[in-house]
Amino acid sequence: MANVILKPEWHVPEKEITPVKDYFSRRDFVKTMGLGVGLASVGSVQAGAQAKLFPARRNPKYNPKIALTNKQWATGYNNFYEFTTSKEYVRFLVGKFKTNPWQVEVSGLCNKPFKFDAHEMMQKIGLEERVYRFRCVEAWSMIVPWTGYQLNKLLKMAEPKNDAKYVKFYTAMKPKEMPGLARLPSYPWPYTEGLRIDEAMHQLTFMATGIYGEAMPKQNGAPLRLVVPWKYGYKSIKSIVKIEFTNKQPDTLWNSLAPKEYPFESNVNPAVPHPRWSQASERMIGPNPIRVKTVKYNGYSQVAGLYK
Repeated sequence: MANVILKPEWHVPEKEITPVKDYFSRRDFVKTMGLGVGLASVGSVQAGAQAKLFPARRNPKYNPKIALTNKQWATGYNNFYEFTTSKEYVRFLVGKFKTNPWQVEVSGLCNKPFKFDAHEMMQKIGLEERVYRFRCVEAWSMIVPWTGYQLNKLLKMAEPKNDAKYVKFYTAMKPKEMPGLARLPSYPWPYTEGLRIDEAMHQLTFMATGIYGEAMPKQNGAPLRLVVPWKYGYKSIKSIVKIEFTNKQPDTLWNSLAPKEYPFESNVNPAVPHPRWSQASERMIGPNPIRVKTVKYNGYSQVAGLYK
């Protein structure tokens, strides 16, 4: 793009970022996030007819013996630039965002393109719960119990053609419901992301519809978002409205804005620093954050064969 790029908040060295404890007093922040059906539920999807789908049975194959991130932090500390660049305030700005009904289009290089309602598809495929590590490019992380289904179950319904080499995903673009879009007019909206088709078909790649045994909160990407646990978090696109099979590597938002800083592949790798900071360690968020060493592929070594 020829115009000036508006830098996201993580285009600042981590040491210069204002700590959360200074942004809010810790006591007030934790109190605010602990109001349960009060502020913590702002932006949550109404259970309604989906109640019987949640909680889903946890898949023992994806159930590492590690402590989960506190729910209030995982639902109250989110990057969703379509609403705001402030992680702590996303949940206060999603009230007008309508997520039911929600239509998704599957198209491109496939034999059976189709459209589906996100909520109906949950019932058709069935849901399971998986505990995944989540690593943000900003060097913070979470441990989250996601509810959803394996993405390849959905993609196979479209019967992708042999020349389909990539899968492109599109986020909703609703200016009247997403106030952050107007604040960042130079960004190439809508938000887009992409995977190679073998990455998209991998058993770890997950279409998430909920967290912590409940339907997905709006600030976390309701009603369905991608979760690719071995890649940096911006690859796990939120609030998906379109999935497209293509034979060329798709343009994606962050890769278009800053390709040297946000490469298309974006696998978690502690040996490859971001141009502005090290990726050798990460801050696990919560009331008492701790710093731990980052592991290649975020610990999901079973994907290594994809990159030989």
